[in-house]
Amino acid sequence: MTGGTTATPGERHSDSYQADKAKILARLRRMEGQVRGVQRMVEDEKYCVDVLTQLSSIIAAARGIGLVILEDHINGCVINADDKEAAATELIEAIERFTKSVG
Repeated sequence: MTGGTTATPGERHSDSYQADKAKILARLRRMEGQVRGVQRMVEDEKYCVDVLTQLSSIIAAARGIGLVILEDHINGCVINADDKEAAATELIEAIERFTKSVG
């Protein structure tokens, strides 16, 4: 598959989310800080509901990052693919994995 992806043996790369890369990395860093905060909360034995609330925020952040990457994948890799059928199949599988992991 071409159009936004480059591949070397055993390794695939994408430039389809290049325009959003800074935004994605900023969100990931923010999420990383949230995870460290939850670790401290657990170490300090904070109230369960407060920990769950923070975990919910982390899950929402991951979902948001995933949606940005998914949109970029569709607009870059899928739309520009030489083999549209293979790209569509891969997209469906990716959506199934993504929604299963965050749903």
